Amino acid sequence: MKTLLAAFAGMIAINASAAITVNDDDGRPVTLQKPAQRVIALAPHVTEMLYAAGGAERLIGAVAYSDYPEAAKRLPQVGSHNGIDMERIAALKPDLIVVWMHGSSERQIDQIRALGIPLFHSEPRKLDDIATNLSRLGKLMGTEAVADPAAADLRKRLGALQAKYAKRAPVRMFYQVWDKPLYTLNDGHILSDAMRMCGGENVFGKLKVTAPVVTVEAVLQEDPEALFSGERSPTDIGLTLWKPFTTMTAVKRGNLFSIDGNLLNRSGPRMIAGAEILCDKLDLVRQRRSQP
Repeated sequence: MKTLLAAFAGMIAINASAAITVNDDDGRPVTLQKPAQRVIALAPHVTEMLYAAGGAERLIGAVAYSDYPEAAKRLPQVGSHNGIDMERIAALKPDLIVVWMHGSSERQIDQIRALGIPLFHSEPRKLDDIATNLSRLGKLMGTEAVADPAAADLRKRLGALQAKYAKRAPVRMFYQVWDKPLYTLNDGHILSDAMRMCGGENVFGKLKVTAPVVTVEAVLQEDPEALFSGERSPTDIGLTLWKPFTTMTAVKRGNLFSIDGNLLNRSGPRMIAGAEILCDKLDLVRQRRSQP
């Protein structure tokens, strides 16, 4: 009898040790009994993150605008920021869903939880959190051999940027997400972490709303030294909106810059490349201070 009990206890110990547990960005533990083989991404940045973490063979569904890398365009779509197709998700039988609260309604996420499918909430708030997400998702998928080196590379690049720009003179800047309506991002958004690292000061950083709508008059009053636009398509008005305002410092000095919005608005691995471009452009702004 003792032998049987000992064997049973050993089996429990083996099963317990096989379980995988990580905390998501809400601090909630996510536990899987084995590495995830069927994963759904409910935000474009999540799709990028899962590919970078080695999950190409495990991704079975994504949402609209999941367009990077190229293979992501061929994934079955299960919804968009307007809503999630619950029946499609259930039919795909995922063993892990990675969600983003702003991209999916809380009600629908509660419905997914009711299905008993493990959820990982991805919401990087600092640039270093992107690397942390990579490692944790890699652990959940059993792809640490890909995810951990990718995370280490991101941290290396971040460290190099921090060392290079830590003592640069500050630059007051405005970041334009969209022009109709004209809205920007406050200091609570991960992009402001990139701004700070590069020595940029967000002129609307103190506003309480994460993505506040502002007026042209408010931007003119702040008189930023640099103005950045996160372009999304060739039809965007973007920076042409500001060219008539020749008394604004940014316009006067030619400090109007367009950066691919997918590199700065999405909190995925490519955001480090976006931060590198942002830092470089802010250095150009500093150089222009001495020009007549």
